[in-house]
Amino acid sequence: MPREICPTCQRPRNMCYCGALVRIPSRIKVLIIQHPQEQKHPFNTGRMAHLCLDNSELVVAETLSEESLKQLLKPHSALLYPSLSWLPPVAAIEPGSPQGEELEQLVVVDATWRKSKKMLHLQPLLQQLPRVSFSGDMSSNYQVRKSSMENSLSTIESIALAMQQLEPEGDFERILQPFNDMVSRQVANHR
Repeated sequence: MPREICPTCQRPRNMCYCGALVRIPSRIKVLIIQHPQEQKHPFNTGRMAHLCLDNSELVVAETLSEESLKQLLKPHSALLYPSLSWLPPVAAIEPGSPQGEELEQLVVVDATWRKSKKMLHLQPLLQQLPRVSFSGDMSSNYQVRKSSMENSLSTIESIALAMQQLEPEGDFERILQPFNDMVSRQVANHR
């Protein structure tokens, strides 16, 4: 008999984190472009962030037509992604700057690093967006899945950090409640 799955978080009922979900409004819309394989991953933190953010949209696609992407992007959009050497140089959006104040949309690629690079290669329009990036040492609470890149955060942790910096009057760290709940449950089940 198949396990019963929660229709909201799409997790098995005994691992459902819906009781920890929060609803947070924001001025900046968060557009999450999720790789199709990530959609099926049990630790789908892009979906989790979408469920917590009132002003968010989740699009599942490895690639979008230029026309579709233009329809999704707002005039003042920025990409949340590290400034890596293979990406074209673009303007950096600093919190509190005039560009940060004008920002209407934060675009987030939800995929493994390898797949996110491929998605960006297939979407030159995303590569050209101004960029929101972090610097310094960061450590993820993501104990159940490891990244191939040093100093990396999960999608939901990255969104929480970026939104808290861009809209300091909000309480975006609250979106980590279901994430921390999920991690705690997963760690408890592996003991």
